[in-house]
Formats: sequence, C-alpha cells, structure tokens
Amino acid sequence: MDPKKKYTDSGIEIKSVYTHDDLPATKSENPGEFPFTRGVQPDMYRGKLWTMRQYAGFSTAEESNKRYHYLLSQGVSGLSVAFDLPTQIGYDSDHPLAEGEVGKVGVAIDSIEDIQTLFNGIKLEDVSTSMTINATGFILLSFYVALAKQQGADLKKISGTIQNDILKEYAARGTYIYPPKPSMRIITDIFEWCSNEVPKWNTISISGYHIREAGSTAVQEIAFTLSNGKAYVEAALKKGLDINVFGKRLSFFFNAHNNLFEEVAKFRAARKMWAKIMKDLGATDPKAMMLRFHTQTGGSTLTAQQPLNNISRVTIQTLAAVLGGTQSLHTNGYDEALSLPTEEAAKIALRTQQIVAFESGAPDSVDPLAGSFFIESLTREVEEAAWRLIEKIDSLGGSVPAIEQGFIQNEIARSAYEYQKNIETGEKIIVGVNKFQTEDHHKIPILKVDDSIRTLQIEKLEKLRNNRNHAKCDQLLQILNDKVTSGENIMPAVVEAVENKCTLGEIADTLREVYGEYK
Repeated sequence: MDPKKKYTDSGIEIKSVYTHDDLPATKSENPGEFPFTRGVQPDMYRGKLWTMRQYAGFSTAEESNKRYHYLLSQGVSGLSVAFDLPTQIGYDSDHPLAEGEVGKVGVAIDSIEDIQTLFNGIKLEDVSTSMTINATGFILLSFYVALAKQQGADLKKISGTIQNDILKEYAARGTYIYPPKPSMRIITDIFEWCSNEVPKWNTISISGYHIREAGSTAVQEIAFTLSNGKAYVEAALKKGLDINVFGKRLSFFFNAHNNLFEEVAKFRAARKMWAKIMKDLGATDPKAMMLRFHTQTGGSTLTAQQPLNNISRVTIQTLAAVLGGTQSLHTNGYDEALSLPTEEAAKIALRTQQIVAFESGAPDSVDPLAGSFFIESLTREVEEAAWRLIEKIDSLGGSVPAIEQGFIQNEIARSAYEYQKNIETGEKIIVGVNKFQTEDHHKIPILKVDDSIRTLQIEKLEKLRNNRNHAKCDQLLQILNDKVTSGENIMPAVVEAVENKCTLGEIADTLREVYGEYK
C-alpha cells in the first residue's frame, strides 16, 4: 500500500475530501423501509433505546446471580450470559477434560439446578436473556425453558437469544462438538420447535463478532457472517420451514472496532445486503428481511498496556454501534485484556452506554450520518467488497463447503497476519503499545476465579445424581438417542430430559454416540 495514502482497516482507500460526485446513484431511502440501510425502525431510538446488556458469568451460578442482580439494579435492560469452556463443549464439571477450566471464562452450568440458581429471584418473563452458547445451545435453551415453566411463565412471552451459530465455530472460535451437517440439523430443529413453543425467542445470533476477533477485516466480518446466515436459511428451507416465520427470529451479532466511519458504513451495508439476500431466497414479509443485531465492543482492540485507555476505545466503539443502528449493545470492561471484568470495570462500561444514550445526542435523530458524502460512499464500497467475497464463497458451494475447504479460515488468517505485521512495522499505531509507551506504575485490580469452584460443582453433581430417578433418566436418554437416529425433532426430548435432571454432559454424550465428534 502507498504510505502517502490513507486506508480503512479493510484496505479501502480514503480520499482526503468527498463531494457530491462521490454519492452513490441511489434513490433516497427512509428508515424502517426496505432495504433498511438507514435502520429497521422508522423512529429508531426516539421510540425505544437499544437494549443495554452486560455480558457476565463466572465462577458458580451463585456468584453470577449476584452480578446479575447488581447489573439489573444499575439499569441494565437485558442479561447476557457467559458460560465456561466445559459447558460450551458439552462436558460436566467432573469430566477429566474440564479440569482447570470450571468457572474460568464463564459460569459453570451442569444441570437444571444450576440454571435455577443462576436466575434465582429473576422472573424470566421480565428480562430478555442472551446466551453465548453454540454447540450446546439446544441444551441451555432447554434448561431456560424448563425453568420458565417452573416459574409459571407464559412461554409465548419469553424473549431472548441463543447464539447457536456453529459455522463460525469451525471458522474462527473452536467450541464445536459435532460435524457440520448434523450440527446444521440441530439448528433447524431449534428453528422449527421455537416457532411453535417460544415464538418471541431469537433462535440464532449469526455471529461476526468472533470472526472479527480472530483477525478478519470489517468487510470480511459481514461477508462471512451473511454467507453463514444464508446457509442457515437454505438449511431451514430444505426442511420445509416458512422463511416469513423463522426469518423474523434470526438475529445477528457484530463487533465494533475503532475506525468509527468504517464501522458505521459496515452496519449500514450489512442491513442492505441481508434484505436483498432474504428477498432473493423468497421472503415477502419485510420483517423477515430486517437485519436486527446485537453489538459488542471489540475485545481484541483492548490493550493490557495502559488499560485505562480502553475506556476511550470503548466509547468510540459504542458511538459506532449507536450511529450504525444497533438493537442491543454490550460494552467491554477496560480491564478485559487482563482478566474477567471486575464489578467496577463493568459499571464504567455500562455508564459509557448510558452517557452516549442520555448525554451525547447521538440517538436523537435516526441514522444521523446519512447523506454524508464520506459515509454514503464508504457504505457502497464496503458493500461492493463484501459482495465480491460472498460470490467467491457461493462459487465454492456456500459457507459449509467453503469452511470444509479452509477458504474462510485462510482468509481470516491472512488478514490477521497483515494487521499484526502493520503494528510491528509501526504502519498501524496502537496508543500505548507501539507508540506513546510509558512504564505503568498503578496496579489494576484483577478478578481471579478460584480452582476450588470445580470441587463445589462436583459436589453439586453428586448430590443431583443421588436425588434423581436413574431409571427414568436412562429411559429419557434412550428416547433422545432414538429421536437423533430417526431424524425426528430432538427438542421435546431434550426438554423432558433436563426437567428430569439429566445433565448437560449426558445429553451432549447421547448425541456424540450418534454423530461422533468433529476433528
């Protein structure tokens, strides 16, 4: 790249001045109308602010429950649950492979009893809960539904999201269990079951976040994410599901990085592209063509050096998400390059959202950057670059074959390498890392999770297993095995199994027996 020129992080050249001649030749659009470039609601935040979430979960269900009550008291309007690695990959806390990981990067959930504790004192009808869970998403959703039933909740009113996006696990994140094709079958089972049983539940959050965290550019983030979304829709259509029904319950999960204008352009382009994809796949209901998304500020942009600088980074990223029209937002704690966020860091992160919401004026007008010569031009360039990538994936047969052939993984790895190389050569400046360095003398408090958590979880599991009907559990796991083998929808069997105290690991293993594990 020419050092005299300026580029976005996706390599799009930025001109020094933009004029009327740079505006795309498109008719003027209104927010809330196809193709939704300007937002999914006509009045956006004047009608209702985005949902302010704080992603939290660590240690035991008891500890996480305390954090949830604290966050709700501080003005959070939706909960967002982080699970530990054993829970994410289908191992109970007493499994040998769980050692050293229980409760570390999220909360340990082994059974219905852990979910009861996690949401103790919280009415599920009154909150929207997002769960970052993929391979075992069907089990965690079943725990949640079983608890809602115990609370006497109307399942038609329960709202929330399971991430449930397995394709990006193979491409970028790694917490998969089963091979791609059976994993896609589980996802379409969830789509089908939820449309009848929990119609307000978002059955998937198609995630660009982790693709970006793995090193992709903004353009790759939306191209790969929308391509994965297309694969899920095609799988659901093959199963005979109605695109105008399940299409309304698809949501997306994007990253917000520091390049303010590219990020805003990315969100605007993604909405426009998804509307076209859904229309081309047969959607006729405008609500099934809307791209609704949650945003999290960029974890990989946070630095361990001069960590208080991260508060400024998160503020820029928050503005990008709001100016780009997000429906829901989580802001990272400034200390997350060092540890899980402390309560103090989580509070500052939430206050950042509240300051943008109530003091900045950013939400007062819908799509306030629309009409900017620069933003409109950049939106078009991001869109055109993303379509070129999607066309390449389509030529390989779609996202599943592109992942199986390693194309998406290789593209992400190449971008990550280029980005790191630019930091090391000084072409890309990261304040406090490769320029403006200082010796940090003040110590940042760190949240530590004790290894004794595993002992506590094992004791809980032993007690659970001693106080359940073993014959009934064996029978229900056999029924689940039969449903998996026959191709029937597995969700009713999973819900009944968790209600009768079958554990997460036992259910995951039942499917492992049939599907095997993806290597």
